[in-house]
Amino acid sequence: MSEKPIGGEVSPGGERMKAIVWTEYGPPDGLKLKEVEKPNPKDNEVLIRVHATTVTTGDCEMRSLRLPVLFRLMVRIYNGPRRPKRVTILGQELAGEIESVGRDVRMFRKGGSVFAATGFNFGAYAEYICMPEEGAVATKPTNMTYEEASAVPVGGLNALHFLRKGNVQGGQKVLIIGAGGSIGTFAVQIAKSLGAEVTGVDSTKKLDMLRSIGADHVIDYTQEDFTKSGETYDAIFDVIGKSSFSGCMKSLKENGILLLGNPSLLKRVRGRLTSMTDGKKVIDSTASYTTENLTALKELIEAGRIRSVIDRRYPLERIVEAHRYVDTGQKTGNVVITVE
Repeated sequence: MSEKPIGGEVSPGGERMKAIVWTEYGPPDGLKLKEVEKPNPKDNEVLIRVHATTVTTGDCEMRSLRLPVLFRLMVRIYNGPRRPKRVTILGQELAGEIESVGRDVRMFRKGGSVFAATGFNFGAYAEYICMPEEGAVATKPTNMTYEEASAVPVGGLNALHFLRKGNVQGGQKVLIIGAGGSIGTFAVQIAKSLGAEVTGVDSTKKLDMLRSIGADHVIDYTQEDFTKSGETYDAIFDVIGKSSFSGCMKSLKENGILLLGNPSLLKRVRGRLTSMTDGKKVIDSTASYTTENLTALKELIEAGRIRSVIDRRYPLERIVEAHRYVDTGQKTGNVVITVE
């Protein structure tokens, strides 16, 4: 296996860095701490010294290939049919310090503190990462630590995207299913910042946390089925995509909107048909990972409107343990990885 990581160019001095390399499809044990070549920024890139990253559900789904069949096939074709053939480094979000910039970079300077989303380019489980200036990179909020900021991009960008798509406004009643995860915790806070009355749905142990971040009402899905309460909402955001489609539609007000964060193919099809034949709308789409949207989150953070919820912290060397924990489905908010 080549030790040149995906992304960036190899440092001309042959410098090395620590990274978590994805060596096997399946359990977390396929993630190995290795030394690989440190990348060197291209003309339009910044080199970031990573201080913190996270383990998202998306990272775990990619690692284990718990993906839709077509996407799983595409990964195997690109990255190797039986195991990753490339030096692939997972990790979708980070916060850190700019170590150097390419000659064409204008927005960032060496020494600047930033937070960023890499999306499906991954690469954050490493001491260094190169990212294009025009990618989803923004100045870190001044009132957050690197650990807190690293937990913002994926959850925050997805929550912001869907609530904007749903045109959530003050005075509306909004239900968020899966409110205690990385996306859900930001969705609760952003909806509240817009003036909505927010109900969060999750498991028993997460309810106090949901109240602490502003949820007006909480529902323990292990004890109560919200679709049978008779309550209706202007918007329902199903973050994890496991709720009954018909139940959600029944719980919407006339002209209400169902936002599907992780829909199955069947729900996508039903959503399209419903939107064409009913006054209620169903929206599923992909969040836009941009500097502009990250900056919008930064402004909300610095105004004290939203914050990160961190469940556990692990050093980079214990990332296998962190993945095992996220695999349980029990995390509250975010699991942060510190990179020394």
